Amino acid sequence: MGQQGGNEYAGGTGNGTARRVVRVLPAALIAVGLAFDVMTPPSYTGSPFFSAAPLIAAPLSSLRGTVLTGVLASLAVVLLHILNGTTWKGEALTELVTVVTVSGLAVLINRVVRRSGERLASARGIAEAAQRAVLPKPAERIAGLHVCARYEAAQADAFIGGDLYAVQDTPYGVRLAVGDVRGKGLGAVEAVAVVLGAFREAAETEPTLGGLAQRLERALAREGTRRDSLDAVEGFTTCVLGEIPAGAQVLRLVNRGHPEPLLLYADGRLVVLAPAEPALPLGMGELAGAWPDRVEEWAFPTGATLLLYTDGLTEARDAAGVFYDPAARLNGRVFPGPGELLGALSSDVRRHTGGGATDDMALLAVGRPEAGRPDRRRTVPVMAQ
Repeated sequence: MGQQGGNEYAGGTGNGTARRVVRVLPAALIAVGLAFDVMTPPSYTGSPFFSAAPLIAAPLSSLRGTVLTGVLASLAVVLLHILNGTTWKGEALTELVTVVTVSGLAVLINRVVRRSGERLASARGIAEAAQRAVLPKPAERIAGLHVCARYEAAQADAFIGGDLYAVQDTPYGVRLAVGDVRGKGLGAVEAVAVVLGAFREAAETEPTLGGLAQRLERALAREGTRRDSLDAVEGFTTCVLGEIPAGAQVLRLVNRGHPEPLLLYADGRLVVLAPAEPALPLGMGELAGAWPDRVEEWAFPTGATLLLYTDGLTEARDAAGVFYDPAARLNGRVFPGPGELLGALSSDVRRHTGGGATDDMALLAVGRPEAGRPDRRRTVPVMAQ
């Protein structure tokens, strides 16, 4: 489930070829069985091929296709024994009963697989609807800034994760958050809802980012005490809070144990916004005691784009186990806007992993456009390094 088509995979050509091969495989087995039976001595039979065909069709074809495959396999057995003049021999009847029985089992397997697939699709749809309700797509323009967000669900994982993002125009400027709750499933969604609810309320009233972080800390602690269903592990949330004041080309950040944001300048330069001192994630206040939140300030000029992300990006690995490094892949690249940046980044991650991501990934990009000048720069795609 991704914003703006985040789960589309450009490598569909190879998948389409594989699907076409799989569709014709049952028919090919029947044809091979016919050829084998005709071209070999009478002591050899193509019955194993005829029995395999409906079993192959069962998990891959529709009910109609599975039934049709079983009928064709049975007719092939009958036809061969008619041609050989062995229709009423014991071996012929045994082969026919075997193929018919296997075909009946294939139909049962098909129904079980289809029902399981329908239940999984229904559960996934409900989960995705819940996550969309918790993580609505932000507006493309907020207080003069260009904004784009994506949620890339792990293709190998049917469970929804705990990644989150939020952007809000407040009296103190545009405030934003990107975070990652430890855990998955509905428990993680509950924790995400707690963090986002507290953020949306506190962002309007809390005058400092440090105070905003403490409000989120207290919200998680309060909710963990009130509800046993909110596991302590799921209450542990890494997070970056940001603030872009109106009329000032600066950016303020508080990083609570989260991957460092990146700042991409209009000329292709890139800066990793690493905090001067590491801080514990939200929800670990009891361990930290009176931990002061350090607010750090960075220049945020026109033409620059801020990129925030969760660890699903940096923990994406290729076949050799090499982690994805967004700073190295993006350094020196120029993009017309946040949407193009996230589109190219998502495609590059899929190329890096071969399409097999194992963790969800939330991406948020905020750009400060150049005043009075339409951006005519050509997109430079992210290339493998």
